Amino acid sequence: MSSLKSKLSNIPQGAGALFFIQMFSTLGFAVLYSSLVLYASKHLHFSTAKAAAAMGIFGAFNYGLHLFGGYLGGRFLSNRNLFVGGMVLQVIGCACIAGGSTELFYWGLALFLTGSGLNVTCINMMLTQRFKPEDIRREGAFLWNYAGMNVGFFVGFTVAGYYQLTESYASLFIFATLGNFMAIVLASFNWKSLVDLNTPLLNATPTEYKKRFIAGIAILLGLVPVVWYLLQSEWTENLVKTICLLVAITLLYLTIIHKDKREKNNMWAYLILTLSSLVFWSLYQMAPNGLQLFAVNNVDLVVWGHIVAPQWIQNINTVTIVFGGPLMSALFVRLRAKGWNIDVPKQFSTSLILMGLGFLALPLGILFADDKGMVPFFWLFLSYVLQSIGELLISPVGYAMIGRMAPRQYQGIMMGSWMLITGVASLFAGDFSGMIPEPSAGTPLTTNADYSHLFSQLGWGTVAVGVVLVVLIPFLRKLIKDKEAPEVA
Repeated sequence: MSSLKSKLSNIPQGAGALFFIQMFSTLGFAVLYSSLVLYASKHLHFSTAKAAAAMGIFGAFNYGLHLFGGYLGGRFLSNRNLFVGGMVLQVIGCACIAGGSTELFYWGLALFLTGSGLNVTCINMMLTQRFKPEDIRREGAFLWNYAGMNVGFFVGFTVAGYYQLTESYASLFIFATLGNFMAIVLASFNWKSLVDLNTPLLNATPTEYKKRFIAGIAILLGLVPVVWYLLQSEWTENLVKTICLLVAITLLYLTIIHKDKREKNNMWAYLILTLSSLVFWSLYQMAPNGLQLFAVNNVDLVVWGHIVAPQWIQNINTVTIVFGGPLMSALFVRLRAKGWNIDVPKQFSTSLILMGLGFLALPLGILFADDKGMVPFFWLFLSYVLQSIGELLISPVGYAMIGRMAPRQYQGIMMGSWMLITGVASLFAGDFSGMIPEPSAGTPLTTNADYSHLFSQLGWGTVAVGVVLVVLIPFLRKLIKDKEAPEVA
């Protein structure tokens, strides 16, 4: 008992609360992510193409607004204020969608996306501020928080699947509303422990603080009609691509002109690692697209006499993350205590190699297909597990590296940029998924060859990028320096 108390007392104030806040705040997104296409097509009677387009824009805005949230949080509104404000919009948005009409659907989606897009960066910024830059506990905290997020995903996916069977969509979105409201309640009870510790807003005078607060609220509310309009626009995808390109150019410029040599080197390392992560996320984002199509049409989904519904396949990832996050955190502590050098470059390169191996497992599984061309479920399961372990090595570790590598004035922007990468990757994932054969193109026996060719190309290409990153590990280690580390001449 004393050992448990000692460990709990070692957790920075607010970090434990953020685990549960993260879990409840994820429920609404999990419900929409897994139900949006079915709700739009079955309840609102959208065409398949229109429903798919709505899902694509949903992902683009959710990840695209993370960057903007990183800028607003800590500059106009404190991260805790912006987080709660965003959750309020999510609650109202889910309630609107539960109304059941097309008009309420678009307004609800605009409210929800504005909230979720802006507040996700806030929760990561609140967590990273609990630790000093050199504090090695930050990585473990993000692994635990990532596990909490995936608990929310698991519950959201599970409940969504239940309500989808009966198409009780109103009840489903009410459930999402209540889940999001609980995140607000938890944040309120832990308000003092979630205070910002190191942001530009803390240096503002009382008058400046009030002006920025009013401007922040105006931006938060003003974004809703803008998002509502763009959700129905045909040029939204090109807009997102343009913004991503401008962000990349801006970060490159900020790195080049930065004066502090140590921070500048850290920023270069961040750019290299972020670029490599784009390869990982481009394949990862194929899960709800191309990989799901492959699973539905070419994989034997009968396991031990029970049919595995396609939507439950995503829970392979969530279960791996929930159990793997804490286990990996404990493993890293032990290995480092024994002298193992497990750092960010090594973790990133390993994650890319695991992602490549995950995709290479699929053409291997195709070799074991039955006489109808159906691939044993084990190979799809293995692929998802490998991808999920790779995700543990790159996603929470990527969040944690921001607090270490980003200069104070760029932390919010660099955190938002890191999350924006997922939005860019979604576009590439759509391109890759477009290469997958349509079900009408033939039977599993005739389409397996095309699947095998595509998965092999993607798998070997990703392994190659991972190997290149392995070669760059010594160079990246020279770039990444903590504040206390002496400069090497």
